[in-house]
Amino acid sequence: MAKDLGADSGETFEKATFAAGCFWHVEELFRQQPGVKSTIAGYTGGTTKNPTYPQVCSDKTGHAESVQVEFDPSKISYEKLLALFWENHDPTTLNRQGPDIGTQYRSVIFYHDENQKGIAVRSKEALEKSGKLGAKKIVTEIVPAGKFYPAEDYHQKYLAKAGLGSCPV
Repeated sequence: MAKDLGADSGETFEKATFAAGCFWHVEELFRQQPGVKSTIAGYTGGTTKNPTYPQVCSDKTGHAESVQVEFDPSKISYEKLLALFWENHDPTTLNRQGPDIGTQYRSVIFYHDENQKGIAVRSKEALEKSGKLGAKKIVTEIVPAGKFYPAEDYHQKYLAKAGLGSCPV
C-alpha cells in the first residue's frame, strides 16, 4: 500500500481516499477513528486543475467531494476503513447522497495501489452478495487515485469547528 513514514514518530502511515457525498460528514466519520492520523477534505477524480468549491459545485469539473485519510495500518486496517465507507452512505444511488445531487456527490473508492484495489473490489463483491442491499446494485466506482486538491480551509474539519456531529439536513 501507499506508505509514508511518520516524520517524528518513525511510524508508517498509508493513504486511503473516499468519496461518499458531502465531504463534511465523511471527513468527520474518518477523523474520529482510532488509528487515523489525519483527514483532508478535497476534490479528486476530475480534470480541472486547482478547483474551487463553486467550480466543483457547478458539476462541470468532474471532481468528487472526497476525503483523503492518512492512517496507521497497525491500528486500523484498510478493510475497516472500507467497512465504515460502505456503512455510512448509500452506495446504490448514482450521483446523489440524501438531498445532495450531482456528480460531485458520487460514491467512489480511489485506490492508491493494486493491493487497495483488490481489497476494495472484494469488499464491494462481498457487500453485493450479502443481501444487505436487497435487489439494489452498487454504483460505487473503484478507480485509481489521481491528483488530490485540498478543499478551502473553511471546509477542513467543518463539522467539528461548527460543533456538529453530522450534517444538518
